[in-house]
Amino acid sequence: MKFSLVLATLNRTVEVQYFLQTLNTQTYRNFELIVIDQNPDDRLLEFIQIYQNSFSILHLRSAKGLSLARNVGLQHINGDIVAFPDDDCAYPQDILEHVAHFFTNHPEWNGLTGRSVDQQGKDSGRHGESPAGQINRFNVWRRGISYTIFLRKSVVIEVGVFDESLGVGANTPWGSGEETDYLLRAINKGLYYDPAVTVTHPIKLTQTQLIQSNISQDKSYFKTYSYAMGRGRVLRKHKIPLWFVIYNWGRPLVGVALSLLQGRLDRVESYWATFQGRVQGWLGWA
Repeated sequence: MKFSLVLATLNRTVEVQYFLQTLNTQTYRNFELIVIDQNPDDRLLEFIQIYQNSFSILHLRSAKGLSLARNVGLQHINGDIVAFPDDDCAYPQDILEHVAHFFTNHPEWNGLTGRSVDQQGKDSGRHGESPAGQINRFNVWRRGISYTIFLRKSVVIEVGVFDESLGVGANTPWGSGEETDYLLRAINKGLYYDPAVTVTHPIKLTQTQLIQSNISQDKSYFKTYSYAMGRGRVLRKHKIPLWFVIYNWGRPLVGVALSLLQGRLDRVESYWATFQGRVQGWLGWA
């Protein structure tokens, strides 16, 4: 069983180098890494050259856009299992072995997702509290984060490409939702969530790197709004029942109220941006 790891990257070097290091320590060695480089320069070549004799690396170029880059990578996959690691995540050394064992022993499942943790092993994603089990239209929002997704190639071939109007760098109002949209299109193929499968995200940066990557409060607001717009669009695109849509609108409003009571005005702004984005993303589908 061979893995095809499709890694889209932009404006990161140290993080990519660290991910390559974690790949080189994998106990399961039958994999290929497909790097889709959106940088305007050759900043990654040094790191790629270091590891190209240790495992298979295909270095491709694409224009900006996460979904666009992944679609470029999907044209070159040769593995039986396809995954989409982020350029600022890290793989535990036994994750590929764990996933290969799962698919070998569970032919009834065609997709597997896992849990996002920080470098201390604590939940860092939106679905850490979810128990193991089948993924459906209502729990996929907490059980399907892109860098923890593993799909059989047959599913990828049938589902096709990512929606390039969704996701970071798409040059649209919808800054997220591409992986949820993809899983919803594959929902009837048999997808399973296992919190024992973990990916470290994000990796810890140095203080200097944190300063360099810091974004202003205004940019943070619009990033939150854009991500929420993406969820709103996906809710509408897949005709998710209205009761669940209203639930998605209500959660950030509860966050606004609780944050006001606690005097956490920074959280008020974030929750309000989430509420606005989810509503506008759903209402603005047409």
